[in-house]
Amino acid sequence: MLAESLYIDWNNSYEVLEKAYNSGLFVLIIGPKGTGKTTLVREFASKKGIKLESINFSLRTRESHLVGSKTLESGAIGFEEGVLVRSMKEGGMLYLDEINSAEADVLLRLDEALDDRRQIVLKESGGELIEASKGWFVVATINPLSHVGTKELPPQLLSRFPVRIRLDYPPEEIEVEIVKKYVSGPHEKEIIQGIKLANILRQAAAVEELYYSPSLRETIAFGKILDSGMKPRQAADIVFANVYSQWGNVEYQKVNDIVTSMFGN
Repeated sequence: MLAESLYIDWNNSYEVLEKAYNSGLFVLIIGPKGTGKTTLVREFASKKGIKLESINFSLRTRESHLVGSKTLESGAIGFEEGVLVRSMKEGGMLYLDEINSAEADVLLRLDEALDDRRQIVLKESGGELIEASKGWFVVATINPLSHVGTKELPPQLLSRFPVRIRLDYPPEEIEVEIVKKYVSGPHEKEIIQGIKLANILRQAAAVEELYYSPSLRETIAFGKILDSGMKPRQAADIVFANVYSQWGNVEYQKVNDIVTSMFGN
């Protein structure tokens, strides 16, 4: 029996991924953190029965994580393949998460494998030529440039992903349905209030009135902590408000006033 899907396809992303997969085109998903990008990719791979390899990019990601590195075991020199090489050989699906957080040298090496030839020369392994198996499919995600640590992707790398999906926060009624998939208690009224609060904070962050924009993870956490028996006001404080105190009391007080207006003292 298949597990219930946790992803609600409110903007037809499955259909776009399906058509891109069938056409042999790589996909770029663009959107802020916590909008379901990773859940979408994982569930698409599961639905298609494709083996999924993934890597989350950061400033610490090195070429060796992609292509591999030499090993020494019992005096013998070997080579341990990286996630990119493994995926190319297997012909499955490769998920490049937060690709615009990677360093330029890493992106340059990745670009080599993503052009129309779908191949890469392993200088780390004596110049071996790796060619992608038929059906190899790559999906990457990027966060908006307003996110800390993100960089603008080079145009040639962007062109490797001709299919682009914009995935933003869903409409409130859809977000309610998403959160309800993770909770068991009868908290729909309170969940709606939590989502309205999250959207107020998101809108304020979008125009730089606040430093932080809460994600779907936080509205789901709000619902889960209501399940534990916590009162809505306290749940709103610990999930939504308290994080703003890291930017000082003025920032925190702005959010605390909003919470009080919605949930009372």
